Amino acid sequence: MIRRVFILSLIAGCLAGLSVSQTVATVHAADARTSSYSLDDLLTLALERNPALAGAEGIVRQSRGQQIAAGAYPNPSVSGNAGRGAIRDPSTGARITERTVTVEQPLEWTGKRQARQEAADAGVAGAHAALEETRLGLLSDVKVAFYQLLFAQRDAELAAQNVGAVEEVLRTVKSRVAAGEATSFDTMKSTVELQKAQKDVARAQNALIVAKTRLNTLTAGALGKEFSIRGDFQPLKQGFDLDRLMARALDEHPTVRRLTKLTEQAEHTVRLERESRIPGVSVQGSYHREAGDESLTAGLSIPIPLWYRRQGEIEAALGAKHRAEADRLRMRNEIEQAIVQHGQEVRTAQDQLQVFETGLLKQAEQTLIVARTSFRQGAASLLDVLDAQRVYRQILLEYAQVRADLSIALARLERSLGGTL
Repeated sequence: MIRRVFILSLIAGCLAGLSVSQTVATVHAADARTSSYSLDDLLTLALERNPALAGAEGIVRQSRGQQIAAGAYPNPSVSGNAGRGAIRDPSTGARITERTVTVEQPLEWTGKRQARQEAADAGVAGAHAALEETRLGLLSDVKVAFYQLLFAQRDAELAAQNVGAVEEVLRTVKSRVAAGEATSFDTMKSTVELQKAQKDVARAQNALIVAKTRLNTLTAGALGKEFSIRGDFQPLKQGFDLDRLMARALDEHPTVRRLTKLTEQAEHTVRLERESRIPGVSVQGSYHREAGDESLTAGLSIPIPLWYRRQGEIEAALGAKHRAEADRLRMRNEIEQAIVQHGQEVRTAQDQLQVFETGLLKQAEQTLIVARTSFRQGAASLLDVLDAQRVYRQILLEYAQVRADLSIALARLERSLGGTL
């Protein structure tokens, strides 16, 4: 009998161990399917996958092709014709194959060619600046989305913790009601508070899904539907001289450089159209052979700008130049405004962060501890506990929001500056 019980126990233990092993394997498989990414990983993925960067690279390639075309020389043209011919004089009766070959080579004025090449060079430089501008904006967007997702995760965590805390209060209230120390009205109030906490969980989960989708979109779907992120908010390690950074940004920002090169390109285009008023010359050479005659001739072909001298093209080029100059000035003003705005946002968030860390967090936590202890001892009401929990959660949420605001403001400030602080 004892042996039989021992064998049954051994079999049951083996089955339990197999079940635990399968459960562990399932958990590991689920963890393997859920990838975790740091901020650096996300930035690398965005640079590799986002189509906006590929589009900017395509513009660079297109500008290089235009640069090659601007440096090309005009191709010559060769024309010819042939046919049977004869002299009408019966005394000779000569018959030959008559033929004519003409070679024509257009010649371009040096000023026109130089203006076209300089316009193409400025276009290439502007395309490279546009690529840097796109890259800068993409990195900033990824950072902002990363910090927004971090905050959404923190919001969901706090909402879940609040549900647990309210459930604990509800259990305590039910015990006191059963002991006759509280009324059923307290149970109703705790139940309503629990429902509100559960509603906050649903809201936080929805915001979490939206934040994950936004980040996944920036990587062109490389993250998939199930992923997680790791990291923390970005602190401000040291102060910064906003005036010095602004002066640097107004000269070195990729957007300013792009518009500057666009203005230079427009200036060269104006010069190109003015140089184009001088007609181009084509050198011609011709060989002609016919019955009774053979000739070798050379000549020039010059179009005469008698009625029209490219007034429309010159005016359009001047208009493009003025528009480029206006866009450049407007962008400098917008960059200056953005730097001031985001710099002030950084300082405001830093001041608020200091308020939280120097006492507000600790005071809210101590208030909650005192309220819970007093409630268990019967010295505090249910309303006091619920209010303390609500205030403490709100303080933690606002603290996380300030940290996120600081990180997002720093990312946007770096974008306005055209680089890191």
